[in-house]
Amino acid sequence: MAMTLPHQLSPRCVPIIQHQSNISPRQFLFTQHSPGKSKEADLQICQDRAPTCCTKKMEESYQAAVRRERTQSIQALNFELKYMIVGHTTAFQEAFESFLRLAENRTRSLFETAYRPMAKEAAEPVKELFTDISLYILGADTTVENAVLRFFDSLFPLVYSRLINPGITDLSEDYTECLRLTRQDINPFGHYSKNMVTELSKSLWASRMLSQALSLGTEVINTTEHAALTKECSRALVRMQYCPHCQGLTLIRPCVGYCLNVMRGCLASVSELDMQWREYISTLEYLTNEMAASHDLEMALMGIWNSINEAILHAQLNGPQLSATVDKVCGQPKQQEGNLSSGHIVPLKEATEAQTLVLAHASLNNKRREFINYMKRSRTFYASIAERLCDGDLVMRDSSTCWNGEDVVESYTSRVVSSGLKAQINNPELKVRGLDPLISTLIDKLQNFNQLDAEKAKLKLERWASRDAGSGGGRSEELETSGDCDDEDGCQGSGDRIHTADILKDKKTHPENRNEPKPTVRKIVTTTTASTVKSSSKHSVTGNGSSAALSSSLVILTALAVLWPCPP
Repeated sequence: MAMTLPHQLSPRCVPIIQHQSNISPRQFLFTQHSPGKSKEADLQICQDRAPTCCTKKMEESYQAAVRRERTQSIQALNFELKYMIVGHTTAFQEAFESFLRLAENRTRSLFETAYRPMAKEAAEPVKELFTDISLYILGADTTVENAVLRFFDSLFPLVYSRLINPGITDLSEDYTECLRLTRQDINPFGHYSKNMVTELSKSLWASRMLSQALSLGTEVINTTEHAALTKECSRALVRMQYCPHCQGLTLIRPCVGYCLNVMRGCLASVSELDMQWREYISTLEYLTNEMAASHDLEMALMGIWNSINEAILHAQLNGPQLSATVDKVCGQPKQQEGNLSSGHIVPLKEATEAQTLVLAHASLNNKRREFINYMKRSRTFYASIAERLCDGDLVMRDSSTCWNGEDVVESYTSRVVSSGLKAQINNPELKVRGLDPLISTLIDKLQNFNQLDAEKAKLKLERWASRDAGSGGGRSEELETSGDCDDEDGCQGSGDRIHTADILKDKKTHPENRNEPKPTVRKIVTTTTASTVKSSSKHSVTGNGSSAALSSSLVILTALAVLWPCPP
């Protein structure tokens, strides 16, 4: 592909070639320029001993042209890579939102089917829970633990007043706040709330990190596409691509080695991304495998409703003890007269959404494999970018002559340097003064991300392996949150126990702190669909097989006997 000239090129540059066969390119004569009227003294780049038809103004237009062409060339190289990253980001976002809506609808159906007395009031806490989860995955400064515990704080007053003690009429703001704070001490939902934090944190962490990785990949591509050309690079590109035109050599193209030196010098900073980019691809592969393995996002989200159901059942079964403790801390509220029974424990039916989940899971996994296979092939993208730009029609490969920056020659005889910033010290075509500040920032971001991910992954493997080995394959009855995940997982250290009495005292002393500020959240549009809820026949965590199931059954039968006494 021959280089095209900017529109500003003067028609006086068209050469008249004498018809003698022994005329060389150096002996071209120009129609309206004689050597005596040449503007060579004004030229800054295309200076040559031969007659020229270029002017300083034309050199400036050439510099604008090479800046534009360089951006377009890198964009062309980036196109497929950018398409894959942006496409996978969109696919991940769509799948994530789909699973989130499905999980939220299933959780709403749980309350509408099994806990109707509190279904309407529970709608807002459910919505806030899934909004917080969405924000966490998208990188907001929040944690899974905050989201889950805030949900259970809001849920306990409803469970207590609508299921455990349905006769309560005085559900004032003060009494509701007391119930919220009491939950932190009496732990009405047992270990289920902590287990929910642990399981979600493991799964959502990989999704959060993948979301950040995809955003970072897009940032790298956009930044390298629009990185500014240095003055030295701009002049070198003009000398390589347009200075031959000043002598009427419009069809001659650069020598391969000459082009490599110029491009490697111009892209020295960009090529420094190579090492961190390779590590970034490995990070992407690890995160993708994590999501495709046991820490599936969809599986974690689909299990939320079951964790909530188990937690509510646990609170109902311990209703009398909870009531006694709450009465001591918050006082006895007004109740309706009459013998009102507490909310019944309603068995739930199996869901029929398994086929939908299997299809969605298979589709997402296919996209993951396609994406990561392409990204693995792009490991050397930034190390070989100069070679890619010098490939194809830009240089002379099959011709006996080429342009070396000064003359038409048979071959390029100067030293050809390798890629990278340090190698440019010996570059004969241009001086490279240092690392581009924007590229330096990108390298730091990639390095920090890769190090963070590697350290987190190592700690997680050690922690979970240790916990699984210690529990014999089951889950501990009481898991301390601070021992299973940390802030970047979406958990916070438990720290000192926060006592309800101290908080209530502080609330009275500082009433302005009553309503703690909530993070700004965006609304997630949800579509309520008719969905059934899976059964929850198990009322204990996974343990030692039949003995755990038998123990759980005895507890339930005992509770049912208390709730529904036999007639005399």
